[in-house]
Amino acid sequence: MSSSNESGIDSEEELNPEKHKKSLEKLKKIDPDFYNFLEENDENLLNFDVASDDDNLSEKEDDDEDDKIHQPSELKGDSDESDFEDVDAKPVKGKVTLKMVSQWQSKLQTEGAVKRSTLVTVIKMFNAAMVRATSDDGASAGEYKVEGSSVFNAVIQMCVLYLPPALKKYLGLEQSGKDPQKCKNFGKIKGSLIAYLKDLLKLLSGVTSDNILTVLLKHLHQMSLYIACFSRISKLALKKLLSHWSRGEETVRVLAFLSILRITRNQQTTLLDMVLKAMYLTYVKNCKFVSPTSWPGINFMRRSLVEMFALDLNVSYQHVFLYIRQLAIHLRNAIVVQKIENRQAVYNWQFVNSLHLWADLISATSNKTQLEPLLYPLVMVITNTIRLVPTHQYYPLRFHCVEILINLSKDTDNFIPVLPYLTEVLSTYDFNKKHKKVSMKPLDFSCILRLAKSQLSENGFKDSVIERVYALLLEYSTNESHRIAFPDLMLLATLQIKQFLKSCSVANYTKKMRQLLEKIEENSKYIERERSKISFALSDEKMVAAWEARIKVKGTPLISFFENWSKINKIQKRKKVSKNDEMAGELPMIKRPKIIESEEKIQEEKKGPLVLFPSDSEGEETKLELEEEPQKPKAKKLKSKIKKNKKLKKPIIETADDVPDKDDVVQEFSVKDW
Repeated sequence: MSSSNESGIDSEEELNPEKHKKSLEKLKKIDPDFYNFLEENDENLLNFDVASDDDNLSEKEDDDEDDKIHQPSELKGDSDESDFEDVDAKPVKGKVTLKMVSQWQSKLQTEGAVKRSTLVTVIKMFNAAMVRATSDDGASAGEYKVEGSSVFNAVIQMCVLYLPPALKKYLGLEQSGKDPQKCKNFGKIKGSLIAYLKDLLKLLSGVTSDNILTVLLKHLHQMSLYIACFSRISKLALKKLLSHWSRGEETVRVLAFLSILRITRNQQTTLLDMVLKAMYLTYVKNCKFVSPTSWPGINFMRRSLVEMFALDLNVSYQHVFLYIRQLAIHLRNAIVVQKIENRQAVYNWQFVNSLHLWADLISATSNKTQLEPLLYPLVMVITNTIRLVPTHQYYPLRFHCVEILINLSKDTDNFIPVLPYLTEVLSTYDFNKKHKKVSMKPLDFSCILRLAKSQLSENGFKDSVIERVYALLLEYSTNESHRIAFPDLMLLATLQIKQFLKSCSVANYTKKMRQLLEKIEENSKYIERERSKISFALSDEKMVAAWEARIKVKGTPLISFFENWSKINKIQKRKKVSKNDEMAGELPMIKRPKIIESEEKIQEEKKGPLVLFPSDSEGEETKLELEEEPQKPKAKKLKSKIKKNKKLKKPIIETADDVPDKDDVVQEFSVKDW
């Protein structure tokens, strides 16, 4: 062993101190953490004098003689999470500690003016935390270094909670709502603010948890006033916010939209065109497939888009005109070129949802004149979409288009001939035809546009068609029930309904349509009585409008009937949305208290443990239960109990709401109606 050591010591590489010093300098660049560790715990290894070769050789000989062995000093371990800090330890240069974070946090919360140096230092700490989160080795090139998750969380929390109010104090924006760029101190903090906003967007793109996203988006909404000051950062922020607006959780969607709205309002002249185009394309991209789960998100996107387009109707007109023209071109190609590809370009959810969007926008801005010229072309596109393929398979799409037209007619106060598209269904389809398949419930047309041929042969198809025709006829006739021309308007519809009642032999269908016919005729007689009392000419538009407004306020038979019907219909829709959660409250449950008493008596006779529920597992336990004989008396006692209950007129089967079961409680949740 001694010979091997001597041969190793005699090598020039280990004896040359200059090369040793160069290797230490190289180590300092490659691994600064290890170099700091050596400098902190073993200074003798790094601090040595470079002497001549003879001196080194003499020192080597002395070391060999004395057999001196280098012994490092005692090591001190630090927690990786920086949760427990050694007070006596020498602090590393630039290392952020929890104590430092609390000190800077208190400086941000000072009642007086906040210093620029405080804001710059806090932003540098945030940058160091982001470097630690994004880089592979966690090495920071800046002044500060963040180690451990506790320090990282403390820095992020400090910036999210206390940096926005501190910035307002520094810039003087607490009371006045002026532009931050007009503040005298904005130029001093501009560079640091840009760096902070970039790091914040990096952090936002790397987070997947909805709870953390909610916190960061609230913070971003506070900082959106400063984001709007920089066009490049605004575009980056809007790009990330649009992805959360279209695909995030409900709270995340709302916060993302509020941030988009605030940034766009602060830079409306430069950003509005780009934002409207990007939001519309994102909406179309994300409404390709519709289901009961995605429907609320699509509704939210549509209504928020309406709000964005309503910011400046002069700018919006150019976009809306262009997009309605594109829809019309697709429809014209489908009419001229009778091919499946051209029809599919029209008969899809993206096309229908676009029609829905522009109809909602024109309805919402009906009190202004900018978008009024687009009403007629939009109605023509919708009506020709219905006529493109007027077959039974596309009845769901027809009903969607008719619903859009009814809302347009109601909100814009314009007459749109909707009744022919509904009464046509009653006259063209044979409801007496026997169904080949039996379905448990009617088909739901809310999330489909086209029916399969197999679905046309089910009885649920006919039930759904009658339900939708009844609902849409009732809604449209109610909207027009106060009109002075209501009896004349509904004349053709009443004749076609009467013809349907004569031809149809299904009692359930004729019962519904007869009820609707009676209400329409009752309302027609009411309008005729009120119309006979007027003394002005029907050509006087102002007097006619005043008379119709008075009748609407007074109320008509159809309006009162529709209000009661719509309440019941909304409850049924909520049950469909909630599905099993709502269904659980309606399923019957068997009361067992008296049966359990009889079982207790049997168990007492056996002097064995009480078994409330038999085991469902296969094996010896089931065999033992099958071999047990005293089950026949149980059945006799059950029959006797049932007979007693029949005499007392007490039903054994009750709903789950009647049974006080604390362990199995289904809580109702309210679906927000976007």
